[in-house]
Amino acid sequence: MKRSFFNSLFIITCCLLFACQSSQPLKVKRPPLKVSCVPFVGYTPLIIAQEKGFFKAQGVDVELSYIEYSQLLFADFSAGKYDAIALTLGDFVILSATDPDMQAVMVVDESTGADVVVAQSEIKTIPNLKGKKLGANLGDFSEFFVTEMLKTSKLTSDDVRLVKVEAFEVSNRLQNNAIQAGHTWEPYLSESLKLGAHILFTSKQTPGLILDLVAFRGEVIRDRPEDIRAFVRGWLQALSYWETNIPEGNEIASQALNIPSKKISFEGIDLTDFAENKNFFQSDSPNYIYKNAKKYADFFIRAGNVTRLPNLETLFNSSFLTSPS
Repeated sequence: MKRSFFNSLFIITCCLLFACQSSQPLKVKRPPLKVSCVPFVGYTPLIIAQEKGFFKAQGVDVELSYIEYSQLLFADFSAGKYDAIALTLGDFVILSATDPDMQAVMVVDESTGADVVVAQSEIKTIPNLKGKKLGANLGDFSEFFVTEMLKTSKLTSDDVRLVKVEAFEVSNRLQNNAIQAGHTWEPYLSESLKLGAHILFTSKQTPGLILDLVAFRGEVIRDRPEDIRAFVRGWLQALSYWETNIPEGNEIASQALNIPSKKISFEGIDLTDFAENKNFFQSDSPNYIYKNAKKYADFFIRAGNVTRLPNLETLFNSSFLTSPS
């Protein structure tokens, strides 16, 4: 009887202990945020944050990848392959026509000369492009950029022959005379210049037009807000690190992208910090991002790239902007 009593007591105690333990919430490890971008110097803080462990320090794991074909990047993002991508404002606007369930959470840079149109040596001026083949990634911000360039010399896209060309293809197309000028950026610009091309026009002449953003899919916005805040803090921490450790930051990006570190610099880009980001998202600011987004929207509709777009103001969400300190 005594043994039976103690056995019963032992079993009851074990059950109670198990019940108490099982009532504790299980900590489920969240999958890493899958983030991708095309190779561009403005996205260097993304690389530094990953390699220096800043994302992890802020509380989020990130899986980073790079794709040279921007159209493939956008298609994979829309298909749910990535949680977030870095892209230009113009590309973001046109992507929203087919994938409106996404939001931009931060502006990472403004191109102030990094985007360029390079031309063959005989094309001395923009008017020399009349009747020539001009390469651009048609249907995205690249087409708008070269159109704005043509406008400075009172030309339109009807005065040239626009050819669909990705930025990394420009040097080969110029060399093969498939185009006489084309839109590109580093790390591809140096190759074109080495082969004898020269810079005809830069984004320094179109202030505020080319902004780069980070956009997240709507599902991630709703389900993982704290991870997004940690991502933003990690990016801003990496930006501060790069600004005070330029040679090391350049070397980190160089190894990740497998390009010479001399091709990586601040030249031609204005990297946006926490305060500047807040400014871009304020409706009473002269730099309010919606204003330039509207320019792209009007262009894409006028050009027939899209027939309608969502309410642009719903596509921008600054609630995730928190200082890394």
